[in-house]
Amino acid sequence: MGSRIEHRAEFPQSVAEVYAAQSDADVLRARLDRLGGKHAGLPEHEKTGGGARYRLVQGIGAEQLPQAVRTLHKGDLIVHRAQTWTAAGDGYTGTATAEVDGVPGEIKARTELREEGGVTVLRTSGEVKVRIPLVGGRLESVIAEQVTKLLQREAEFTAQWLADND
Repeated sequence: MGSRIEHRAEFPQSVAEVYAAQSDADVLRARLDRLGGKHAGLPEHEKTGGGARYRLVQGIGAEQLPQAVRTLHKGDLIVHRAQTWTAAGDGYTGTATAEVDGVPGEIKARTELREEGGVTVLRTSGEVKVRIPLVGGRLESVIAEQVTKLLQREAEFTAQWLADND
């Protein structure tokens, strides 16, 4: 079935400014430097006709993992994320996927960037699926919680970056 991911962040800046902060290679590298953990990198980045496409690699040190995860996965977790953004009307829509080395499963999400009520809203809605009998559901909920926390930290980084570069 999977565990749901829902996240919403609001920014006072325009859709164009927030989109730039979500898709610019230099901003993504700065975000990875701050939040990417071990093995962080931006192996691919491409501006497209009406959007952007990129891949991120992030690492979570074994010492930072919940005990439930450490019993099933030895060592650091290496996360491979792919994001696409496409212009859609006055905003952007996108898809995000993530896979973790050595964990049978995936994370899939839809992303949206729109102006609502005078603020720019970044919305992420998705699902975590882990295909491990008996413990997959428990791992899904742990991963969903960690992903939601990461999305919050990334939104905080973006808000600070936008404020500093206004």
